[in-house]
Amino acid sequence: MSRRSFLFSFSTARCWGVVLKEFLQLKRDRVTFAMVVGIPVMLLILFGYAINMDPKHLKTTMIDADRSEFSRSFIMAMRNSAYFDFVGELDNEAEGEAALARGDVQFVVNIPSDFSRQLARGERPIVLVVADATDPAAASNAIGAVMRLADSVAWKDVSGPLAKLNGTTAPFDVQVHRRYNPEGITQYNIVPGLMGIILTMTMVMLTGLAMTRERERGTMENLLATPVRPLEVLTGKIVPYIFIGIIQASIILVAAIVLFHVPFVGGIVELYGVLLIYVAATLTVGIAISSLASNQLQGVQLTFFFFLPNVLLSGFMFPFYGMPQWAQVIAHALPMTYFNRLVRGIMLKGNGWLDLWPNLWPLMLFTLIMMGIALKFYRRTLD
Repeated sequence: MSRRSFLFSFSTARCWGVVLKEFLQLKRDRVTFAMVVGIPVMLLILFGYAINMDPKHLKTTMIDADRSEFSRSFIMAMRNSAYFDFVGELDNEAEGEAALARGDVQFVVNIPSDFSRQLARGERPIVLVVADATDPAAASNAIGAVMRLADSVAWKDVSGPLAKLNGTTAPFDVQVHRRYNPEGITQYNIVPGLMGIILTMTMVMLTGLAMTRERERGTMENLLATPVRPLEVLTGKIVPYIFIGIIQASIILVAAIVLFHVPFVGGIVELYGVLLIYVAATLTVGIAISSLASNQLQGVQLTFFFFLPNVLLSGFMFPFYGMPQWAQVIAHALPMTYFNRLVRGIMLKGNGWLDLWPNLWPLMLFTLIMMGIALKFYRRTLD
């Protein structure tokens, strides 16, 4: 048939029939339709409402040994700046270090007992602000704000007998100690978080296709004919990928230390213990998706709905405490939020099991819940 006759043989009616057939197929494939509509809506909501590069209301505690009019004015000025939310008061510096290491607070304000006495003598006392700088982007604006507070607060209370202290500069200094990442190197924050990104992407994808691949290849019938129980099937599907995940994490760890010079001040046992739990958690997500999906395409599509919130809300790319409260609630239901805190706490802070536990038990609970979902939707028939 010549090209001219082929063009003239084109039928608009037949083409329209194919178009209608595709629309009907899309209508039946609810997962694809949900992806087409859901992912743009999800990204619009997250980037429009949840992502904020200027986090405020950061958890702060104080050690006010002076308890004078000056110290109260400084603390009140920090509150009014909107960058700091005071969540209590500690007795000594050791408690402040422990609170920073656990991640309970991001700032500790230390006002010495002789602050007002030194101020009266004109000795320029120092207010010490210790910041958790593991995430430089989260702390930088707040640190800049607290450095400016001395000039704005000082002259309010310098009056009467202290009027002689009036001058061009504040009569006291504010020193900020950036703990765990004093130079603000972004690789110290980003590279450990890459473990979570890569493990989430690969582990969920691999196991997300495990059960659907069995169905599409026709081997599921043989598996169902064996006396193997659902829990045994799912566990058997997960275990080989645990070793793959540990190998991946080890490659990233070596690169982080050798290529990017990320400090490692914690224990290797704690790190690999956390890695083992996190790999198991992500694999159970994949196996749950695999039990829910009808085919491999649906399995891939469903992984996007899990992967994107983990990346955007876990504190890997954007400051966690810059997000509104509702977004933080969602983030606390995602495993990567806890993993980022755990791996950074081990590598940069040297956290031990006691410090890790508040972020460790949610990962364990998440793993059990996902495995329960996978068992509930495990199909014992091919229908």
